[in-house]
Formats: sequence, structure tokens, C-alpha cells
Amino acid sequence: MRVIFAGTPAFAATALEAILAAGNVVPLVLTQPDRPAGRGMQLTASAVKQLALRHGLSVYQPVKLKDAESQEPIKAVSADVMVVAAYGLILPQALLNLPRLGCINIHASLLPRWRGAAPIQRAIEAGDRETGVTIMQMDAGLDTGAMLKKRAIAISPDDTAATLHDRLAVLGAELIVEVLPQLDGLARMAQPDAGVSYAAKIGKAEAALDWLSSAAQLERQVRAFNPFPVATAMFSGTSLKIWNAVVTQGTGEPGRVLAADEEGITVACGEAALCLRELQKPGSRRLAAKDFLHGFAVRPGDAFSVLV
Repeated sequence: MRVIFAGTPAFAATALEAILAAGNVVPLVLTQPDRPAGRGMQLTASAVKQLALRHGLSVYQPVKLKDAESQEPIKAVSADVMVVAAYGLILPQALLNLPRLGCINIHASLLPRWRGAAPIQRAIEAGDRETGVTIMQMDAGLDTGAMLKKRAIAISPDDTAATLHDRLAVLGAELIVEVLPQLDGLARMAQPDAGVSYAAKIGKAEAALDWLSSAAQLERQVRAFNPFPVATAMFSGTSLKIWNAVVTQGTGEPGRVLAADEEGITVACGEAALCLRELQKPGSRRLAAKDFLHGFAVRPGDAFSVLV
């Protein structure tokens, strides 16, 4: 197969590596422009670009793809198919129609559940017991195209967005390598109307923990927002990042600290309690609760701020 590849983050790079390892020819790689990153905010190439350059592949980084001029480098490449994975730009219909076999997408959910930008985080946040990867023939809609193949995996009770991402990236790479040689004759299955849900992009404003919610919901939120944007809680005017927490027994006024010891900081919620086991204060590194408490005083009876 001659495959144009379009993707940006590590999830996509895992798929590109597998496509190359399977012997496919990749004459062009599309990825997002370099962005400022890190404490120094230096321009940094995407994971896909870094991998492509290591393999000596041609890389194209358009800001947009709506006009004929920006589409020209893609039209100049004779390809059987374009594979898209977490690319970040909408492909116009002219490009969807360009390759002989169209464009196919690696989507990190069991469609039609969790169409959209953040399927991994939303699946954890909602308490789903399973998720998976769907290989989909792309159309003009938002993840609405016909399905070619999908495979499910269980979501573990301790999965974070980071750990689930890594497993789904490997699964997506396995599936795309299976699908490519079968693409000419593979049946397309329309997505059902029932069960559609949308995974909205994660916003930093969602990170704040609402102690009026149940401990179970907050625990899922902590896992869903690890490693980004990371759940936060306000204590005595300081915004703390919460990296790890577990549901525990306890009752009290929501936000009230019930215990603070080597096991963690236990905070009353709207239902049950949440034990904060790994925290981070501004300008510091993330610490286990017992180490965090050595340099940051939190005592039973103190209170975290409740969202208004």
C-alpha cells in the first residue's frame, strides 16, 4: 500500500510506526505545525514529525487545508489511501475523495459512542467498563463514517487517561495493519443511530473538583484528567493538583478534611469521601500524600473550597 499518513501526537506515531514496519510505503506525512512546549516554550515537533524524520519521510505541516494551494502537495502524491489518527485538522471533501480508497480514521472508542475530540477521557469520566478502537471510512461528518473494524478492551478500575491511551494506541496500530491489506474488499458497516454520544474537548475549567459531587464521580475525574489537565482542588488560597485518589468511607460537610495521615488526605464529598494520595503544589513536584504533608499543613477539620 502507498499510504499518506496524517497524525500528530504519540497515539498517531504508534500507528505510523506499525504501518511502516508492515512494509507499506509512506510517501507523505501530514502533521500539525511545530508548537511551543515545555518550560522554555521552545518550538517542538510533534511525535509524528519526529518519527517521520527518523525514517527519512517527507513531512508536510499545513496550517489549513481548505484552499487549493494547501491541498496541492497531497494531490501531487499518488496514494492508495490516507490514514488519519488524531491529526487535528478537518479534511475537506476534496481530500477525502482524493486517494483511490479514500481516507480511513483510527478512532479511540467503540463508535458511535464517544465521537469527537476526547473519547479516552470521557469514557473514564463516565465510568464505562469498556472502550476500544474503531477503524472508520471517513466522511464529512464528525466521526460518522462507516465502520470497517472495531475491537474492545476493558477499562481497568485504576486506568488513567495516560495508561488507557497507551493501550489503545497499541490496539489502533494492530488494527490498522490488519485492515490495510484487506481494504479493497472489506465490508463497510453504517454506524447505528442508537448509542451516539459526543466526547467534547477537555477544558482546563473542568479540572476543578466539586466536593458536592459523589466521591466515585470525583475519583473518575481524577483518573480521566491525568495527565491533562490534571484535577485541581483549592485549599487556603492555593490551587493543588490531584494526581491520584481513591474512594473511601466517610461522611461530613463536602470539602471538609476528615483525616490527614500517611494513607492520604480524606475529604468528605456529596456522597462518601475521597482519599487524596498524590498531590502537587505550585512550583513543586508531585508527591505521595505522606511526603506532601511534611511541607504543607493540612489537618482534620480544615476545609477545601467548595465551588460556587
